[in-house]
Formats: sequence, structure tokens, C-alpha cells
Amino acid sequence: MKRRISIAATILLATAISAEAGNYGDFQPTRSVVYKTIGDVELKLHIFEPEGHQSSDRRPAIVFFFGGGWVGGTPEQFYPHAKHLAARGMLAISADYRVRGRHGTSPFECVKDGKSAIRYVRAHADKLGVDPERIAAGGGSAGGHVAAATATAAKLNEEGEDLSVSPRPDALVLFNPVYDNGPGGYGHGRVKDGWQEISPMHSIREGMPPAIVFLGTKDKLIPVETAKRFQQKMREVGSRSELMLFPGAQHGFFNYGRGDGSSYRETLSAMDKFLESLGFLKGKG
Repeated sequence: MKRRISIAATILLATAISAEAGNYGDFQPTRSVVYKTIGDVELKLHIFEPEGHQSSDRRPAIVFFFGGGWVGGTPEQFYPHAKHLAARGMLAISADYRVRGRHGTSPFECVKDGKSAIRYVRAHADKLGVDPERIAAGGGSAGGHVAAATATAAKLNEEGEDLSVSPRPDALVLFNPVYDNGPGGYGHGRVKDGWQEISPMHSIREGMPPAIVFLGTKDKLIPVETAKRFQQKMREVGSRSELMLFPGAQHGFFNYGRGDGSSYRETLSAMDKFLESLGFLKGKG
């Protein structure tokens, strides 16, 4: 059954995600670069490079987007994932983007920023040492929405950007993602008449990148039936779509520092296998 999520619930979600964050002192990026400037706001990509990485390399890359209900959150959420993948040989990035709590923005600006981030990585692939045809997008909750929407929201582009550079990722790694913004879906009241464009569920088309989704069966925000419907629609257009359900797990179960860490490790392992199958990572042997 679809539910309308109140603004209070959204704020509680953002707070919970921040509160459950682990100690990120051991997970620090190699460097950070500004990918977009809006007024006096500078948005950065926090880059984790493999050891010995050079700009002449052509490594696969992934851009993660944090959760927080489009209200709050921090790029640090995916620092552990990024460091892990960098150690495996990928260029891994945790991106900042505008949110309502800090910038007074709507979900539409979040998606525009997400597309700008992917465009930046692809346009600067030569300088970053990235293969422009192997760029994945990942994220959790609202960040999962941003990641998915970079592949589906065709009309949401920042004014003045080079639209010849594709923002479409070549793979999706989604952790309890928000991907139904239709009537009764999460965030519908905030996107209103623009829901069909911003809702990944309603913009699935041929050519969608392969996706893996991680979801807890006790998630109160993202129903299991929503995840199954997304998977079915993806398969109907000929795209690979994997769904990994975690019995009894709630929203945010996958985060580093959550519980005993078993869900974090299990999702990390499954993410690795998915990326290995696409040629983004080499098997451990």
C-alpha cells in the first residue's frame, strides 16, 4: 500500500541518517574538486583514488549521492563505500548536492545537480583518469533517487550546461532508493505536477543501465512491492535489474556503522559482484 510521507517524517529521516553515521575519520578522500557553482554555492566531488592512480589511466568510476530526504545529509555517508571501491581499483566519488535544509531547494535541483556531477566526470574523464563509458551512479534513499533520476529525468538539466555530454550512468547501485514519486509515493507533495518527469518509476525506457537494488522488507518508506514493480518495468524494456531483499531490515540498514555491520558488509560484497559482472571490477580470484 502506498503512503503519503509527511514533512515531519522527512525531517526525521534526514536526522536519523545523520545520527546513524559512523566515525568517518579513517575514510578521507584523496582530493576534492568543485564540479558546479550556483551563485555563491560551490558543490564538490570528493574523490577516492586507487593507489598509484594517474590521469592517464582509464578506470571505471562511480559517483555516490547521500540520503536525507532531499533535506539534509552529507557526502560522508558513502566515504566507506568509496574507499572500499578505490582499494579495488575504481575511481570512487561521493558528491555533494543542494538540499532544502542548507540551500532552500527542491528535489528538482537535487536531480539537476546529480546530472551535473555525472556530466562533469564524463567531460573531465581525461583529467580524472576515468573511462567515460564506465561511469556508475549510486546512492541511498533520496540519494538513490538522484542516482536513478540521472538515467531517467531527461528534461531536468541545469541551464547553460553542455547537453551533448550525457549524464546517463552506465550502471546503477541503489540502496533503499526513492524511485516512485507518483500519487501516494514518497515525496509526491513536494514535486506535485512535475512528478512524472522526476519519478524514475514512471520514466523507465529502453536503454536503461543495469541496476542492483538493496532493500529491507521492513522499510516503512519504500514498500517491497514498489521495488518489485521497478524491477519488472526494467526487465520489460530489456534492462538488467537485480533486487536483493533483506528480511526484517529497515530503512538505512546498509549504512556503515549501523548495527553489527553485517548488512553493510553483505551489501558491499553484493555490490562488488555486480560491478565485477559488468567489468567495472576485477574478481579477487
